[in-house]
Amino acid sequence: MNTLVCTTPGHFSYQEAPQPEPISGHTILKIRRIGICGTDLHAFEGTQPFFNYPRILGHELAGEIVASDSAEFSIGEAVTIIPYFHCGKCIACRSGKTNCCTTMQVSGVHVDGGMVEYLSVPSHALIHGDGLSLDELALVEPLAIGAHGIRRGSVQEGETVLIVGAGPIGLGAMEFARIAGAKVIALDINDTRLTFCGEKIGVAYTINGLTENVTEKLYDYTDGDMPTVIVDATGNLRAINTAFGYLAHGGRYVLVGLQKGEISFSHPEFHKREATLMSSRNATRADFEHVIKCMKAGYIDPAAYITHRVDFGQVKDHFEDWLNPANGVIKAMVSID
Repeated sequence: MNTLVCTTPGHFSYQEAPQPEPISGHTILKIRRIGICGTDLHAFEGTQPFFNYPRILGHELAGEIVASDSAEFSIGEAVTIIPYFHCGKCIACRSGKTNCCTTMQVSGVHVDGGMVEYLSVPSHALIHGDGLSLDELALVEPLAIGAHGIRRGSVQEGETVLIVGAGPIGLGAMEFARIAGAKVIALDINDTRLTFCGEKIGVAYTINGLTENVTEKLYDYTDGDMPTVIVDATGNLRAINTAFGYLAHGGRYVLVGLQKGEISFSHPEFHKREATLMSSRNATRADFEHVIKCMKAGYIDPAAYITHRVDFGQVKDHFEDWLNPANGVIKAMVSID
């Protein structure tokens, strides 16, 4: 089969590899769709934590089952996967937090991922397609990350939630904050993405961090209260550190984005707010199921996210272009016939 390998930062190579063989407890998928996410882009750039080369990228996947020993799934069925392969035995797994397993193996990060024609995955990672299209199934995982962040923040109806970063993960967080009944504010430095927030997913309040006074805007939008929940979806150290100053007293700050350095903030300012700081890693099966339910109910329009499409054989030639903000990429989708 044909594979696409990120050999070193900035370099891809198409390579032939044997097709996977059936093994107990695993399912072989014919990959049909691959969504390109920030993790893939950062890996290509060489800025992704927890990463080694060479690596086959890709974990936003939709495929069709070609071989499986699971009685719950059928040959030919369209599925997506939970691409965070957990041990099932550690303290996190035993408490239901499989998304932060102590020996986590994320497809396309710790182990080779889905930029292949056929992929073997643990059968327990499969998610029924439930009638969704291949495009929709490939978008479930990034939306689940946003959904998990909102659940981690315990967002309640009527709260004001600031989402910092209007990339695909941030957009997903906005969607699920809105679905939870919150007032959503989007903060980014890209006007095209902020326009997308307003026109495509109904975010009423947007702020450009480069051209507007963020604190003044937040004060105005919240009648002086400031946001009770902040979700960082940038993975940018400066953005993360700065946003501590935007948090309401008694508020919660959820870090979905990830960067390599150490965060810092004023302890007195954080303390007087009695604020809560938490990370949000990956997503659980419950989050995936929530996303699918919301898609089927029409609360989300997944097609709006896909701005660029290529065939598998064109990825190497187009990938670097997707790093350029001027190209307006929200979600690039790869198809395999």
